[in-house]
Amino acid sequence: MAVFSKSQVPQFSVEVYQNEYLPEGGREVNAIVTVTSTGGGTSGGAPLLGASPSPSYIPGQAPGAAVVIMVDCSGSMDYPPTKMRNARDATAAAIDTLRDGVAFAVVAGTHVASEVYPGGGRLAVADAQTRAQAKEALRRLSAGGGTAIGTWLRLADRLLSSSDVPIRHGILLTDGRNEHEAPEDLRTALEANTGRFTCDARGVGTDWEVKEVTGIASALLGTADIVADPTGLAADFTSMMENAMGKEIADVALRLWTPVGVEIKFVKQVAPTVEELTGRRTEVGPRAGDYPTGSWGDESRDYHVCVQVPQAGIGQEMLAARVSLIIPAADGGAPEALSQGLVKAVWTDDMVASTSINPQVAHYTGQAELAQVIQQGLDARKSGDFDGATAKLGRAVQLAADSGNRDTAKLLSKVVDVVDAATGTVRLKAKVAEADEMTLETRSTKTVRVKK
Repeated sequence: MAVFSKSQVPQFSVEVYQNEYLPEGGREVNAIVTVTSTGGGTSGGAPLLGASPSPSYIPGQAPGAAVVIMVDCSGSMDYPPTKMRNARDATAAAIDTLRDGVAFAVVAGTHVASEVYPGGGRLAVADAQTRAQAKEALRRLSAGGGTAIGTWLRLADRLLSSSDVPIRHGILLTDGRNEHEAPEDLRTALEANTGRFTCDARGVGTDWEVKEVTGIASALLGTADIVADPTGLAADFTSMMENAMGKEIADVALRLWTPVGVEIKFVKQVAPTVEELTGRRTEVGPRAGDYPTGSWGDESRDYHVCVQVPQAGIGQEMLAARVSLIIPAADGGAPEALSQGLVKAVWTDDMVASTSINPQVAHYTGQAELAQVIQQGLDARKSGDFDGATAKLGRAVQLAADSGNRDTAKLLSKVVDVVDAATGTVRLKAKVAEADEMTLETRSTKTVRVKK
């Protein structure tokens, strides 16, 4: 596990948005916790162990980050033949984006996983020579065989584990369904690798399974997306690698401490995407648990915390929860708390105060519902329940309009004809391009921030 000294850590801030007032008998407390990371290795502070090396990087010194690129080379990548060429070009673009000093490898994925570069169960360290060698090795990539993604992830983990670095990242590209291993094999691989490295997953074309690709990214705390047109792979891979190079610190956990009698109902990330974290809790002490958040650069994320407190009388107040950002300590001792925020509960007989919904809580409750009804609507459409699909997707259109989520509204308009967005009145389109439906499903969890 990566460890950091205080001088290497970017500045984290925690802000809590809530209506702390409850009516008599009220027990549910909701809060939006905004976590922001600034500074560190990219803003003039002391460089992080996981930061991209500076121009003064000295060849031979230990790398601070490692990346493994997994490229689908199954037989379907040859249909059309340009798809494989686009994948090679995209991987080359990603390799060009690697900064000097970053450890890396390329893996070819079929029904088995094979090392493309550098080979020998090791990682190369990026510089002009190794980047050129890696791109030359890509010329040997050809399509053939099946798809067993679990084997790709296991090899990536072995390679990443060979380097003692704080930031471990994978990039995975597939164009097909995981048909050459049992579903439980992929689940086992994901469970084994959870917390060991993050992974961005991309589906190219339209013959892959959305829930497989998004499930991989979700389990490994990465991003998922569709690249319907293979010619867009190079730009997407470049963007992914730039994002990976911007990560400065790994193993950050959201720690939630609650007093005796307080029950945690859920914890979820709600921006920039909706991600359920409740079941990922690791107990760390009496009434305290950690929720993994993955790697951080200069960025901000929002989390929705919902707890149930004991009943109390008018005028009483209590601390409902304490939220902290935690990283492993540099000396191997107790983890360090970077910042914290408090969630409170106050009982009042003021009806206006106790019935007011905090704008951030209301917004993200709607965004979480938006992601849910899109999935439900698309599932209903696939099963032939067109009335159910119309109702769910109509509600999605209404929520997208209310929250100003224009990107999702635009994607919805390719699946339904919008009669009245304000009321959610829609008609299912008779014909929908498969790429449009898959794009909506893949991006359904993307949210927009609260309008200030």
